Amino acid sequence: MKPMSRSVLAILPIAWLLGCSESSSLSSGESGRGDGSFSSGAGGATLSTGTTTPVASGAGGASAPPPVYVASSGGTSGKTSSSTTRGAGGAGMGGAMVIGAGGSSGRGGATAVPGPHDGGLAARDASARGDAGGLGTGGSLAIDGGDKYVPVGTNPFVMTAHDPFSTFAADVDTASYDIFRRDANQGLLPAPASVRLEEYVNYFSYDYPAPNPDAPYPFQISLAAANHVFDRGTALLRVGVQAAFPPPFVKKPTNLVFLLDVSGSMGDVNKLPLVKTLILATLERLDDSDHVALVTYSDTARVVVPSTSMEKRADIEAAVAGLVAGGSTAGADGIGLAYQQAAAGFVAGGINHIVMCTDGDFNVGPSSTSELLSLIRSQRSTGVTLTVLGFGSGNLNDAMMEQIADAGNGIYSVIIDEASAKDYAAEKILSTITHVAKDMKLQVEFNPDKVLAYRLLGYEDRAIADTGFRNDAVDAGEVGAGHRVTALYEMVLTGGTVPMTAGAPVPDDGEPSPLPREVGADDFVLVKVRYKPVDGTDATPAIEIAGSLPTVLLTESFLAADADLQWATAVAALAEILKTSPYADRSFLPTIRAVAAAQAGRDADRAEFATLLERIAPKL
Repeated sequence: MKPMSRSVLAILPIAWLLGCSESSSLSSGESGRGDGSFSSGAGGATLSTGTTTPVASGAGGASAPPPVYVASSGGTSGKTSSSTTRGAGGAGMGGAMVIGAGGSSGRGGATAVPGPHDGGLAARDASARGDAGGLGTGGSLAIDGGDKYVPVGTNPFVMTAHDPFSTFAADVDTASYDIFRRDANQGLLPAPASVRLEEYVNYFSYDYPAPNPDAPYPFQISLAAANHVFDRGTALLRVGVQAAFPPPFVKKPTNLVFLLDVSGSMGDVNKLPLVKTLILATLERLDDSDHVALVTYSDTARVVVPSTSMEKRADIEAAVAGLVAGGSTAGADGIGLAYQQAAAGFVAGGINHIVMCTDGDFNVGPSSTSELLSLIRSQRSTGVTLTVLGFGSGNLNDAMMEQIADAGNGIYSVIIDEASAKDYAAEKILSTITHVAKDMKLQVEFNPDKVLAYRLLGYEDRAIADTGFRNDAVDAGEVGAGHRVTALYEMVLTGGTVPMTAGAPVPDDGEPSPLPREVGADDFVLVKVRYKPVDGTDATPAIEIAGSLPTVLLTESFLAADADLQWATAVAALAEILKTSPYADRSFLPTIRAVAAAQAGRDADRAEFATLLERIAPKL
């Protein structure tokens, strides 16, 4: 049963999607695998069909079969769309359906498998965490060289006849992959417990179609699938959701509070000195009318610079230069002062943001995760957001930092060197908090007649109860302009066999879910995205869009799949190896390396991945 906790976009391999033949009229054209290369488009164009259905929450109404952009290896490019209205209780496929409050489906049994790591400890068990609409702290603590991680485990296969719904919250954090970059640059493997697969996959850009900035709905769903990806008789489904790209960046009036950990553990060269680099680089992006405050915490918390106009930039820079590390860590007191300074400089209609810079060591005051989260949640209704930036290694309290950023409707990232500090200041510190939607949830519904079982790759700590999808009181993820979310599913098609490997969790099975079915009879899957407008209140009804994948839109092999599906699969497969998942497939390593080499020239992030992969390859 699914725990009632936050969920996010997931990545799962799926076995049913790949069973269609190349002769299908919707997959006509060259297959794209003729030369054995791993770049897509080598003989096939993108096929867009079906619909992306905007579904407005209202009183009553029914939905027609939804459309979606579907990537295919062959055929021509085209698209259709339609709009429907879904009632408050839900919607049917071609007729009205009402989803009642009765019945819930949950899922547990996430497991982590021990494995080797350079200088670290692998967690030997994990548990699902969280409660309805919130974040909890459960599971084992893995300590790697002083860093602290809570392993998220591995999702089980779920029998579709028992529970065809997979529900999770959107997430665009990148810290887990940042930790990989930090460690791989030193030729080390990351701690298995640090690996959150979805953050690896979502670190990269993908060429998903996006709605226009002036479109009525800020998201576009993109689906693709391939057969025979792994040697266990399964298929892979990729769910992509692309947010509208903003018009050319125009900076809003800005009120920033830098909340700085200056405890003794921050004295390392890759901690407080990088914090200073980040702040000074950020000041370059601000105008004279903007405001900045500096709040520090160690043994005690204090306001070093109250909310101050950038006209006094020299005073702010002097205060930054004078920062020194020493003492213990009164983090909660610092958070309280930071919110006070954010309120003092609040700019209506502008950016009001706290940037917390820490190595994650909270050891003085109300330092439990639950107390810190309660403090932060009590402030987010003010319109002030909070991002957490981790620095260095040795004290990183990864799980707590992730949850603090989520509670503050911000982002969790890790700064690994001077270049990443400057890049974050130049590219992200203002743009990542320009949200286009909040409380974004996804629900993927599989067709029991087509899919025997499915497994979500990643998002283990982002799950939401199926009945929570249309409960608008359930907190979920915030998504910024231009952001995209990718989830992968491994599927076992009807007639297949659920693969069982040593240490794998028992498939989730039982009585059928009582929730009404909405997936079309000829579709493999129906994907629903639900969100609130960025300026919505607790009383604002959420909006839904939906998209389906017809059974004919499957490629015959991994080589015939589009480049984005290949890349996401390769990154996810590496993450499974690094986290010592029971489904890790080391025989897939040559394919991972081939995909990385083929796409290394596509952008700087892929080039770096290819380099890091070769650096750690001897240890895999």
